[in-house]
Amino acid sequence: MWILICHKKFECGSGAGAVPLPVVGVCLRPPRRWGRAFGCPDSVVLSRRFVVPRLDTTEPPHAEAVGPASAGRPSRAGTQLQSLAAPPFSCLPLSPQILQSSPQHARAPRGTTRCRNPFDPPRRRQSRLPLPLAGPPPSTSPSPSPSVGCGEDPTGRRRFLPSADPMEASSSSAGPAPQPPPSIPPSSDQGVWADASQLVAAACADLQDGDLVHGENFSLFAAMSALEIMDPKMDSGMERSGYYSIEEAIEDGIAPVPLSLDKTLDIQRTLDVIDHLFSCEATWHKGHTLAQTVFTCIYLMKIERIASHAVLNSFCRILRATCNALISVVSTARTHEEEDLFTMSFGLALKDEGDEKCLSVLNSVEETISRQLRACKSQALSKKKTLEGLESLQDNPALEEDYCRALLCRLRFRKHFHHIVTCMRRPHGRGLDLARKHITSCLTELSLMLKSQEFLKSRSDITLQQGDARCTTASGCRPIGFDVSLNSRLLSPAPPRAVEILSWSDAIRYFEKLLHDLDIICALSLDPVLENVLQFIAQFQKSVPDLVPRAFLQTLLIQDGKLYGRDLICDVISRALSLPDIVGDKEFQTNEFVVQLGQLVINLLKILCTNTAWQRRKLGKSLQDWSTISIQLELALKREFGETRNVLAHENICMRVSKQLLVWSQEQTYWIASRFLILGFELDLYSPSEYCMVYWYMHVAFIKLIEKMQLRILASNGNARRKGKKKKDHSKDSVRDAAFPASCLLLQCYVLLSEGLSMLLAALRNESKSFQLPSIFNSEQERFMQHFDLLQKARIPEGITYYSFKEAAAQAHMADVMKYNFFKEIQKIIPSLKGSFAGDPGKLAEIRQIEQVAEHNRIALNIINHVGAGDPSLRVSFEFTHHPHFAVAVVKRS
Repeated sequence: MWILICHKKFECGSGAGAVPLPVVGVCLRPPRRWGRAFGCPDSVVLSRRFVVPRLDTTEPPHAEAVGPASAGRPSRAGTQLQSLAAPPFSCLPLSPQILQSSPQHARAPRGTTRCRNPFDPPRRRQSRLPLPLAGPPPSTSPSPSPSVGCGEDPTGRRRFLPSADPMEASSSSAGPAPQPPPSIPPSSDQGVWADASQLVAAACADLQDGDLVHGENFSLFAAMSALEIMDPKMDSGMERSGYYSIEEAIEDGIAPVPLSLDKTLDIQRTLDVIDHLFSCEATWHKGHTLAQTVFTCIYLMKIERIASHAVLNSFCRILRATCNALISVVSTARTHEEEDLFTMSFGLALKDEGDEKCLSVLNSVEETISRQLRACKSQALSKKKTLEGLESLQDNPALEEDYCRALLCRLRFRKHFHHIVTCMRRPHGRGLDLARKHITSCLTELSLMLKSQEFLKSRSDITLQQGDARCTTASGCRPIGFDVSLNSRLLSPAPPRAVEILSWSDAIRYFEKLLHDLDIICALSLDPVLENVLQFIAQFQKSVPDLVPRAFLQTLLIQDGKLYGRDLICDVISRALSLPDIVGDKEFQTNEFVVQLGQLVINLLKILCTNTAWQRRKLGKSLQDWSTISIQLELALKREFGETRNVLAHENICMRVSKQLLVWSQEQTYWIASRFLILGFELDLYSPSEYCMVYWYMHVAFIKLIEKMQLRILASNGNARRKGKKKKDHSKDSVRDAAFPASCLLLQCYVLLSEGLSMLLAALRNESKSFQLPSIFNSEQERFMQHFDLLQKARIPEGITYYSFKEAAAQAHMADVMKYNFFKEIQKIIPSLKGSFAGDPGKLAEIRQIEQVAEHNRIALNIINHVGAGDPSLRVSFEFTHHPHFAVAVVKRS
């Protein structure tokens, strides 16, 4: 059973100003689109006293299921068709038990539970008698039928109270006469309407403070997800400030067209509107709603009003088209799960018939202003018209050129940014080269916009300027045509949110970073080698890109289940196995394990495009899937080919492919595990007392990763040798091919750094009793499980437990750290790494950071050993000054 409540404005106070709870009606078969149109919550709390929970998501019962005819007895609810308030309506699900309660017996319905509302503090039980809202005491004569009124108790809190008339609130005798009830919507095949005012009033009359009417499946989660209506802090519809409709705001004159009768003031205000929309767009990209940022502009919501204003009309149209395209990109990538408000339009119009021509309209306006600028440069501009017959933008010829430049750079930026979004959405990466050209143009226009700020500030009214940290326009003036409260009532599924629009200078910096991130994506070589793709994403994430560039990266990588929309994932896996002979092989493509690994690879690429927090969480959960398929591959290999693990020269192609597939899947598993551990430092999840166990676990994971990488490389080299070399050369080639490639050498640096830091920290714990901070909340073993539980469940690495760490840490001493001197070993590897990665700026920067960490830790280790780790005056701390993941020891003496 579904209840519809007519929205009316509740008036605080008493007497004639008090309005009761609106009349409600029952719809037994509501249209399906109401939930989407009005965004119904799971349950609604009425003044913290009456909860109507959602019982299920199935279709409500038919009309024949309730009523005298179907029940075979008189209707206890006395339901009959009566007049009902007209729309607009909102949907409220109501427990069927409530509809069966009789108004003559004001008792809680059978099958419900009377319990304490968890939101209310304990109070003295109050009388059930109705309290007067105003005027003389209510009459003691029996009322025809109870209803619900809205009033305030002596503490000033609004309450729902029984009233004498179901159609009006309790008021004084001097109050106005009740209005005749509006007509009820006619019944149809879609639903039957009935008056349920008496039923709701009967249920409310029996409720006391702290009582709750709920169904059997009502839970604490439903209570926590409920929305409390009529509370300004929780109900966006109770906001009293601002305007209730766009028409009301337009009638009040806050969005005039033209913006001013003075042409100079009109162009100034136009620039202010454009700049504020620029700041609103950046704020929207940062995670706020479109309704509270870009669509606070009345000119944008009513574009037909500004058809006569060519500049503002062309700008608003292309801005709306760009917003719609960005929503489409983020929705396709599904990266908006982390910022789910980004794609919500709240019923706002994002498309119009003329939007497909927005670029041509903007080009026409741009050409007109460009001609005007050329006329200004040639000194051929008169007071009214140019020599070319063009009408000037404003009345002051001396300012015409500066205003033309300020407008042109903003319009051109908007045009080029729209081209970037359009080009990057083309399939198979075909528009990336063109997008890079538009990115360069956008950066140029941004610099011109910054240059125009000084001129616009000089021409604006100083008394209207805001502070630089708060102003959202280049001139510093507050723009006209905006109202933040217009769309606040569209946000009914969530409490009101305070949105602080980014300043204009912050918006400039945001778009500069956004364009640089998009340029990095466009520079991607579209190489189908999976290892290079993973390294690119990991390197790209170091710059902490926002939602929009990450969405573009994901849509570029994964299109129609293919890499870049052209390479099958199974072919990508075969290239990773260094088996070009099976590329395109149908039997390999349809293999069950290959299909599962292909889906895991797609999920991995999508996970790596999310933000850091979501990325780490999803990577940890995906480890179970990678570990499971590796175990299944290993069992299948043993079942088919026995216990042989090494790649042999005489084995058949099926065995060789199976073994290499197993090694490759295990390598990817340990790569994910290592990234899972590293991301904990970026999220600041580890405390200094936990660094020892974290670096110890990283050391073990890196060692396993190197082992699997070497096995894969050895198998790949064996495949290449079989084509053109004899068996007698096999032993010589094995020795030569066993040399570390550059990627393995870099991993070796990570192993040495992790092992050196873990042993240094363990030695300090053992000899100076430092970095041992016992917690009253949990033990070290519990913290170990909290950090590595997902790894332990996936058995990565196998056989590693807390007791393994405890045993290894207990054996560490400063003499052993000095003996092995891991940091000095790193400095021996660095020169060869610099030569190998000479053409990779990102890798060279990483190598320099590793070199600095090793050098500083080597010096700190020598100082600690010279002074003595047990010296009570020695103070050692660890800081991430040179590398985000590997700490540097800082030694001081107190």
